[in-house]
Amino acid sequence: MNIRTWSHEAYLKFKSVRNSSFKLDLNILLSFVLKKKISWLISHDTFELNNNILKRLHSLLMRRICGEPISYLVGKKEFWSLSFIVSKNTLIPRPETETLVENALMRIDNNSHKKILDLGTGCGCIALALASMRLNCDVVGVDRVHESINIAKRNAKILRCKNVVFLHSFWFSKINEKYDIIVSNPPYIGLNEIKDLDNELFFEPFLALISSENGLSSIRYIIKNSKRYLKRMGWLLIEHGWMQRARVQRLFKENNYFNIITYQDYSGNDRVTVGQKR
Repeated sequence: MNIRTWSHEAYLKFKSVRNSSFKLDLNILLSFVLKKKISWLISHDTFELNNNILKRLHSLLMRRICGEPISYLVGKKEFWSLSFIVSKNTLIPRPETETLVENALMRIDNNSHKKILDLGTGCGCIALALASMRLNCDVVGVDRVHESINIAKRNAKILRCKNVVFLHSFWFSKINEKYDIIVSNPPYIGLNEIKDLDNELFFEPFLALISSENGLSSIRYIIKNSKRYLKRMGWLLIEHGWMQRARVQRLFKENNYFNIITYQDYSGNDRVTVGQKR
């Protein structure tokens, strides 16, 4: 069986469950198993697939049909035009989180030396995106999950980022210095929202997704405690749910931050709120 036939048969066989990205998913799986670029697949669609390859493709395709995210199947995801290793111990980086990176970069001059802390770093995508764009800055990423820190360190090595370190820490538990900027994409989905989640999210680590108090528990903790670890006039930037803007802004105000602004993501949803320490 060649590439063209396999793709056609897979497309027809699973038409009842396929989504708008199904054809792309097939190409991604083929590219992953064959270790070839998608452009190669298109120009070599008569390439014959042996039995071992067909078995691997079938196994991966079944997992995809069951809803497992394509990023977990191939073990990587692009973010900020960089490729990151991911696993089931880390959230899959999403385009809306690039809004957090953009607004942190807005507050750092190209030649300035700033200290940046990324709370709940996961695969390290935020920390490494910032470190790659601001080489004069020192970036620290922390996470409570050891495996996440190991993956973040691997990503740093692959991307050759030398101005970032990753530490095992439950939020600020191992932090003992102050920073110019603190960023975080914390858990912000409420328990009452679980029933409405996309099926793919159930494959991702719930610790990194779900928070009590209608999704505000982790955000509240970070806003309250960041003041101890921010330098005077330092910035705190937090990603949150698209309906949480008013409540998150209120938490910033209650904790005496100023210059509080909420930014929208690429889809026009309120996504990142920032505040400055007095």
